[in-house]
Amino acid sequence: MKLTTITQISLDGVTQGNGGSTQDDLDNGFERGGWARGAGDDRTRDHIAATFGRADAFLLGRRTYEVLFDFWGTIEDLKRHPIGVALNTKQKYVASGTLAEPIWTNSSILADDLLASITELKAGGDGELQVHGSSRLIRWLLEKNLVDEMELITIPVVVGQGARLFADAGPDIAMSLMDSRVDTKGVMIQRFRPEGRPHYATF
Repeated sequence: MKLTTITQISLDGVTQGNGGSTQDDLDNGFERGGWARGAGDDRTRDHIAATFGRADAFLLGRRTYEVLFDFWGTIEDLKRHPIGVALNTKQKYVASGTLAEPIWTNSSILADDLLASITELKAGGDGELQVHGSSRLIRWLLEKNLVDEMELITIPVVVGQGARLFADAGPDIAMSLMDSRVDTKGVMIQRFRPEGRPHYATF
């Protein structure tokens, strides 16, 4: 399976609280949740819904899994939305060493030897394994060279606080741009392919 990551990100690289703040966010002092709510035009919203719809399975970190469940897995109107239909009917794999039991139908917990489990999933056939949110998981997947494509949905806002997609220090990765578009509200959608280590200029 092709492993694709899809991330809503601010201009200053923040991914935390894009849809709103959870109690855990508030307990940790993050007060600017919801910065991606309502962003983008109809074409972008249709694109996001279609992206969820084309997934064959989802790979999620524990926190993202729980947040998505609270939103798309419990509210009846949202269950009927195309995103809700995709999340409720397709297989979900949760990368977690602390979650004892799945809280959502069609879910499996990947607790032991995550690298072997994901490598096996990727080798298991055609289709697309999508990662939404789950910033820490995405960083780990990139370090392990498991990401085939990376889509960034950049919202034109500087949040100024919160967890970011990339840490201050980490592996360096060259990216090849596969597709790029900007909607009428300034939301940028860019799709990249990791291409190994970058080359640095010498003088």
